[in-house]
Amino acid sequence: MKPYDKESLASVDLGAFLQGSAEERQKIADQVDEICRSIGFLMIKNHGVEKSICHAVWASAELFFKQSEDDKLKARSENLSCPRGYFPVEGEALAKTRGREAAPPDRKETFSIGPLISPIGHENKDDFDFFYGSNIWPNRPKEFRASWTAYYRAMEQLGAQIMQLLAVALKLKDDYFVPYHSHHISALRAQHYPSSINEKLAGQLRAGAHSDYGSVTILNPDPIVGGLEVKSPSGNWITPPKVKDAFIVNIGDLLARWTNDRWVSTLHRVVDPENAELKAPPSRQSIAYFLNPNYDAKIKAIETCVEKDRTAHYAPVSAGAYLMDKFKVSI
Repeated sequence: MKPYDKESLASVDLGAFLQGSAEERQKIADQVDEICRSIGFLMIKNHGVEKSICHAVWASAELFFKQSEDDKLKARSENLSCPRGYFPVEGEALAKTRGREAAPPDRKETFSIGPLISPIGHENKDDFDFFYGSNIWPNRPKEFRASWTAYYRAMEQLGAQIMQLLAVALKLKDDYFVPYHSHHISALRAQHYPSSINEKLAGQLRAGAHSDYGSVTILNPDPIVGGLEVKSPSGNWITPPKVKDAFIVNIGDLLARWTNDRWVSTLHRVVDPENAELKAPPSRQSIAYFLNPNYDAKIKAIETCVEKDRTAHYAPVSAGAYLMDKFKVSI
């Protein structure tokens, strides 16, 4: 990796890290540490995820969103506090998670799933169904469940590799984060930003400015239509390059707390593409895997990230309770 411009996103070769010597691995990890300290966003290439798996989940999401509203609503949970299933356009306002209670709703629709299996022996825990309840699978397209299951599995593996890289970046053992993700509550979500000529509310965006909540997010962005913006260390909104066969990865709030703010969970948003005000903005899609810890993981500052005065910035928090509160605020 070359020295990077802090007003842009750097690219990291994950394969080179996984296959490199101890010295090569540490060199890449040190540069990742620098990136996570400044902006908390990077691009991952040479990730090893099969193209066919990515193409299949992308196509099934497109077909799902092209259905009528009535058909899509059949995949909506009767429990509006359930984080799984279909959420219609303007069904959430992400900016509310940053304390903007009057924030307008986001101009997007989403579909989400959670863990594919639930851990044995946890069934009687509070809020178990919120974290591990059954996923809602649409009837159409017919290949939807198979493609999403395969992609979720691929993201589990990729997420574990990324967490290994991050552990080395923090000078920890490779497997430091493994016990915290043994029965994780990660979510897979497709976002569709429809084209619309309807008048927008004041301050309304496709997705309001927010930070993500968990460990890390692995984003498969639209390779054609832009709109994602990331707040740089200088306070500017910067536009990541359009990527193909690569992922955009960013640090979440819980990992920032874990590192005692050594790493940053950065604000980002989705706006209309440039010149879209002249016509209806083109539709846009993205697929995000939110890698979250176990619901019962206790997140407290990693000792190596506490400054010399031995002061932790945050009290320990239960990962599940933290994530559930964030989700419920947004809907």
